[in-house]
Amino acid sequence: MKRRDVIVLLGLSMASPAAAQMPQPTLGLLSFSELADWAIKPFRAGLEQGGYIEGRNLTIVYRSAEQQFDHLPALAAQLVESRVSVIFATGSPVPARAAKAATTSIPIVFAYGGDPVGDGLVASFSRPGGNVTGATFIGTELVSKRMGILREIMPEVSDVALLVNPKGTLADVQIKEATAAAQSLGLTLHVVNVSSESEFDEAFATMRKLKVGAFLSSTDPLFGFSGRNLHIEKGLGAGIPPICVGNVDVADGCLFSYGPNLSDTWRQAGVYVTRILKGQKPADLPVVQPTKFDLVINLKVALQLGIHVPPTLIARAEQVIE
Repeated sequence: MKRRDVIVLLGLSMASPAAAQMPQPTLGLLSFSELADWAIKPFRAGLEQGGYIEGRNLTIVYRSAEQQFDHLPALAAQLVESRVSVIFATGSPVPARAAKAATTSIPIVFAYGGDPVGDGLVASFSRPGGNVTGATFIGTELVSKRMGILREIMPEVSDVALLVNPKGTLADVQIKEATAAAQSLGLTLHVVNVSSESEFDEAFATMRKLKVGAFLSSTDPLFGFSGRNLHIEKGLGAGIPPICVGNVDVADGCLFSYGPNLSDTWRQAGVYVTRILKGQKPADLPVVQPTKFDLVINLKVALQLGIHVPPTLIARAEQVIE
């Protein structure tokens, strides 16, 4: 018997007789790819905050599409057939859409960075309706803000790149916003496509030929989960400053990020799962949106790349990595 199994059995044996007689709920976790630690750990913390711990009083069934969007409908159908209590769909709007198409009765909780109303998941933020709700960090609406901060840090830069996954569902809205922001800031924007880890080298070779002064990573699971921060590593290797979506990436080598605490989005989603397990309906739970947006700057990267960050910008930062 494995050590993990022994721990689970011990936990069950210590439970009260009444608890032991109650059926243990099952959570189906549907994702585009394997979740990064910065997302799965706070999600589990949210579950624990609500009184649920995997292996003790909650079973979690994991289903990953392994970066293949077309696998999601079948995986969602498997979870529905397994009669899970709740489905947690994450990584982009696509897993939640697949789950919503597969069931109108099993509650669905999402966590990602887009607009769940525009993506057809909920009727409104305040009154989701149906069987779907969740948390969003609205990462697709902050591209112009990041470009403005980049302009402050590197006023000499004339060309910037936006790294997007053309196969994702969040690319078009971010390209549109970045294009408008670049025009207003007097920048030339280059949209560089990459849809798999094997394409990163070519993408950054293209950026070097274009002589871009910095690049912004778009909101997409390829740059948050499945790519394992390769875009940051390749950017630094090419001497091109990476501007990232979330604070969780700055310590890994981004010059800066501007946005909400991404990990808290997944924690809030975990809390929502527990509230639904306790009887609340998704239709009655407003979509969680961030209320605080932070600037995080990595001065180590700035020094490495020979970039002088204005003291006024450092004073505005919520966190500075030195």
